[in-house]
Amino acid sequence: MPLPNKGPDRGRNSLLQYAGMATQFLVAIGISVFAGLKADEYLGWKMPVWVWVLPLLVITGMIYGVVRNSSKK
Repeated sequence: MPLPNKGPDRGRNSLLQYAGMATQFLVAIGISVFAGLKADEYLGWKMPVWVWVLPLLVITGMIYGVVRNSSKK
């Protein structure tokens, strides 16, 4: 049974939660850009398609997950 979010630790828990979420966003975007660079390099395309597509898919998926999880509360 989780403890209620009351008292002075409430702000710290929220801060840690959002800091963790921001870190996940940055790491996921970094990995997707790197994978896109490697995919474009492997395919030999002149226009960097995967560098744009993969991060957009990751951002869309993560925003969908955040909205879905936050709507349950």
